[in-house]
Amino acid sequence: MKKMTMAAVAVLLITSNIFSQNTNKITDSGTVKNQFENLIDKSNNFQGYKVIKATSLLKLQSNVLDSLSVSKSKLLANTDFLNSQKQVIDNLQAKSTASETVVSSLRSQKDSISLFGIQLEKTFFKTLFFLIVIGLIATLVFFIFKFKQSNSITVESKLALQQSEKEFEIYKEKALEREQKAMRKLQDELNKKKKELSVALPR
Repeated sequence: MKKMTMAAVAVLLITSNIFSQNTNKITDSGTVKNQFENLIDKSNNFQGYKVIKATSLLKLQSNVLDSLSVSKSKLLANTDFLNSQKQVIDNLQAKSTASETVVSSLRSQKDSISLFGIQLEKTFFKTLFFLIVIGLIATLVFFIFKFKQSNSITVESKLALQQSEKEFEIYKEKALEREQKAMRKLQDELNKKKKELSVALPR
């Protein structure tokens, strides 16, 4: 009987030791929720109360505090990470804004031309350029037309002058011929009168 009692006590001690080791493992390694559940499940009932070992409770408290400390450290680390990421995002946004400003300035410079220090849009400049070219071509055509017209008048005037000169020469020749004929006729008349006078006068 004593042997059976001693064997039972030994089995109970071994079982208790194994149970406490398992409990410690669960308490040490499980989540806080599991640790609470394990602690409640493994506690003894006494007149409607749960009897919990002070060591287990202190161990749970230590584990909870450690978990809170780890969570707090993770939270602080996450906060620092978020702050650093926010700073990186702010820097990227600032760079993006600066890049957009540069791109806008380059696009504005690309779409405009400086003329006498005045920035003009390319479309307006092209229109102005074509209008100037068209105006110059129109002016050139006008002057060419005027030159041809003047040249034509000059040629006609020269021809008219030459014709007039020819006509004047012909007129001079005819006038000279008439004058010569008149002089000959006059001379003939004078000669005739002389003869008549010489015949009429007595000797």
